Amino acid sequence: MSDQQISGPDEGRRALLAGIAAVAAGAGLIGGTGLVQARRIGAADVTRLNAVLELYRSVDYECGGGLLYQEVARFAESVYRMLDWSHPAGLTPRLVAAVAAARQLAGWTALDAGRHHDAQRHFVAGERAALTAEDGLLAAMIRYSQAKQLQHLRHNRDALATLQLAHAQLGSHATPAIKALLWGAEAASVAALGDHRAAVATLGKASDHFERISSEREPGWLAFYDRGELFAQYGRVYRDKARQDSKHAPEAVRWVQDAIAAFGPANVRSTVLNEVGLCSALFLADEPEQALAVGARVVEQARTMSSKRVIDRVVNLRRDLGRHRGLPQVAEFERRLTADAVAAR
Repeated sequence: MSDQQISGPDEGRRALLAGIAAVAAGAGLIGGTGLVQARRIGAADVTRLNAVLELYRSVDYECGGGLLYQEVARFAESVYRMLDWSHPAGLTPRLVAAVAAARQLAGWTALDAGRHHDAQRHFVAGERAALTAEDGLLAAMIRYSQAKQLQHLRHNRDALATLQLAHAQLGSHATPAIKALLWGAEAASVAALGDHRAAVATLGKASDHFERISSEREPGWLAFYDRGELFAQYGRVYRDKARQDSKHAPEAVRWVQDAIAAFGPANVRSTVLNEVGLCSALFLADEPEQALAVGARVVEQARTMSSKRVIDRVVNLRRDLGRHRGLPQVAEFERRLTADAVAAR
C-alpha cells in the first residue's frame, strides 16, 4: 500500500502540515524550494527549532507518521546541516541536542509509516548527535525508539539488548520518567520471550519509578509518557500471559481498558493501538461478541489514520481469534483482516 493510500485524503491535516512547514521556512530552518542559505545562528534559532518539533509531535500523536514522514524527514535533514553553520561555541550542545531530537522524530514517524530502513538511518544519526551533545536522556529515548521498532518487527531479544544498553549508559543522569519508560518497554519484550514472572516484576519497577515522576524535572519531549502508556505495557504483558493461560485474560482486558481511559483526547494513535489490544484481550477472554464490536470500530479507525503500525496491529488480530473461528461472524471478521493484510503489502 502506498503512503498516499495509507494516509488517505485529509486536506485539513495537509494544510496544517503546510502551515508548520511555512513557519519553519520563515524561521530559516528549511528552504522553500531548495537548500536553506547558511548563516550565523543563535539561541533564538534553537528555540524556534524546538518549537517546530513540538508542532510536528502534536500532529504525530493525532494522525500517525504516514502523513508526516516526508515533511519531518525534510525538516530533520535540513536542520542537521545547521551543525556546520557558524554559531557561538556555548550554543553547540543545545544545537546538537535539538538536531538529535529532530532525527529521533523523523525516525519515529518513519517507523510509524512502515519505512523501517529510513527509521534506522534517522535513529543512528540521532543517537550519534545525542551522544555528541552528552545528552544521555535523549540518547536513551532514541534507544527506546529503536527498541519499539525491534518489538514491532518481533525481534524481542535485540529490543531487550537495546533497552539494557540504554539503562547501562544512563547512569546518574536517569530520571524517574525515563526509567519507567525503559522498564515498561523491557517488560513487554521479556513477556514476549516467555518469562512472564520476570515481566511482571519489571512492570513493578516501571510503576515504582512512575510514581516518582515530577513533570517539571523531566525533558519536554517526555511529556507524552503518562499513566495510559504505563498501563498499556501492563496490557501487553497480560495479553502474553493470557495466550499461555486464559485465566489471565480478564486482567488483560482490565489493564487495556484502564489505559484507554487514561489517554488524553489528543493521543489518538495510542488510544487506537490500545483498542486493538482490547479486541485481542476480549477474544482471549472468550468474549467474542464484545471483541467483534471493538474490532469493527478499530478497523474503521485504522483507515482514518496514516499509521502503517496501526494497520499491522489490526491485521495481527488474527492470531488471537483462537477457538472462536468456528463462529460465522468471527470467520467473516478474519476474512476482512486477511483482505486488509493483502491490501497493506
